[in-house]
Amino acid sequence: MKKMIFVNLPVEDLNRSKGFFAKLGYTYNPQFTDENAACMVISEEIFVMLLRKDFFKNFIKKEIADSSRVAESIVSLTMENRAEVDAMLDQALAAGARETISMDEGWMYQRGFADLDGHLWEIFTMEMSAMPSEPMKSGQ
Repeated sequence: MKKMIFVNLPVEDLNRSKGFFAKLGYTYNPQFTDENAACMVISEEIFVMLLRKDFFKNFIKKEIADSSRVAESIVSLTMENRAEVDAMLDQALAAGARETISMDEGWMYQRGFADLDGHLWEIFTMEMSAMPSEPMKSGQ
């Protein structure tokens, strides 16, 4: 069995979140989608489970982070090129997201947004052949 990743995110309004990500071009696996959760397909190996907050609580013993105030994680996705990064950000902003970051290191180009629930997303592209030989320093 190939390795897969399922990122689980609590959402306030499942239908609103599904609509937001559909505007970014994502689809849902109906086998794992119902009134409590939606399985958003990123690729053959990467999925994001959008879970209604009350359903998400069944899997944790902690409080759910208020992602409108605090960062609990950053979901980062690669794109093929700068144009795809810009297009994805444009789609996210048009769907109601808020831009969070823009960074151009030459060899790495990234943009970021907060989705409707405040979850942080970064979309980026890297030209590995142009990557500096020195490691990046924290805060860059």
